[in-house]
Amino acid sequence: MAWNDPQWGNKDNRKNSGPPDLDELWRRVNQRLNGMFGKKDSGGGGGGEGFSPEGFPGGGNLVGLLVGVLALVWVASGFYIVDTGQRGMVLRFGKYVETTEPGPRWHLPWPIESREVVNVDQVRTVEIGYRNNVKSKVLKESLMLTDDENIIDLQFAVQYILKDPVEFLFVNRSPEDSALQIAETAMREIVGKSKMDFVLYEGRAEIAARAKQLMQDIHDRHKTGISISQVTLQNIQPPEQVQAAFDDAVKAGQDRERLKNEAEAYSNDVVPRARGLASRLKEEAEGYKQSVIANAEGEASRFSQIFAEYQKAPQVTRQRIYLDTMQTVMNNTSKILVDQKGGNSLLYLPLDKLQQIVSQPYSGAPDVLSQAPATTSTAPMDARTRDALRNRDREDRP
Repeated sequence: MAWNDPQWGNKDNRKNSGPPDLDELWRRVNQRLNGMFGKKDSGGGGGGEGFSPEGFPGGGNLVGLLVGVLALVWVASGFYIVDTGQRGMVLRFGKYVETTEPGPRWHLPWPIESREVVNVDQVRTVEIGYRNNVKSKVLKESLMLTDDENIIDLQFAVQYILKDPVEFLFVNRSPEDSALQIAETAMREIVGKSKMDFVLYEGRAEIAARAKQLMQDIHDRHKTGISISQVTLQNIQPPEQVQAAFDDAVKAGQDRERLKNEAEAYSNDVVPRARGLASRLKEEAEGYKQSVIANAEGEASRFSQIFAEYQKAPQVTRQRIYLDTMQTVMNNTSKILVDQKGGNSLLYLPLDKLQQIVSQPYSGAPDVLSQAPATTSTAPMDARTRDALRNRDREDRP
């Protein structure tokens, strides 16, 4: 229907197709508000009643109530609770004002003051060289150069807590990124001053301790508010491209150590025995030396004694020396008695057998004695033989 239609204001037309009556809407709103605040409707049905003085006091009360509720909500927004292990940072127009301890707290509501709650007991972790899993490598962080110009793949994690939340929040920008960069810098410095074998094997604990101390010094110097708790070396190995060659080198080193140990074991077995043999030979030589010296000294002493006796009685001494010499010679030779004058070359005195009979014990004597008569029977000693022996004794006497 056009706006200039003369029937636009007709009541029936308003009910069917005309626009809503604003006066009627305003009157209904006033009635509801008056009902809410305990006032009764005046009962008038005119559209102008919505703008009567009776409606405005109710509207003023509503606005005041709304303002009061909003003010109450605004004031209540300043209440907050700080849990155990946390600290509250209060900011006034963006500037740090104070630090609040655990418990219920209140500050001036926004936009005057704001707060930031920081957990100071939480152990935070930063990973260098990997993310979430050691297999998810970040090579630009993990590849490091050692002092002997070798490249190693080192992955480690750093755990830290906050010792000063004010420095952590307001002194440095992006403190988590700073912690990662400081950890990587410190580890690269320590690895760059160490040999490859030291980093891979015996120096893991020492490297972790030195890295922790260096990281803490850097954090203190930059006032990051971070306290390093632990540095954990997750994985240290050569790059994958040279892993096979490195394994061969490691095997060669192990073979070298094995052969070295075997050589040391052989040396520990042979050297003591050689030293013992040398000591024994030395002692035997020393004993032989002492024996020779003692024998020589004894012979010299004996000769001196014999010479002294020889000067006293030369003939007797010569005879005695001759007898002793012949006794020594005859004791070491076989003796046979032969009758040269009678021309009989038969053995009739078995002197060796007789000596054996004398030297053997009595139990074995009958066997030998049983053989002795048979031998002597072959050459009986008669009177002629006895005379020959007597004549020989007379000739040998001086």
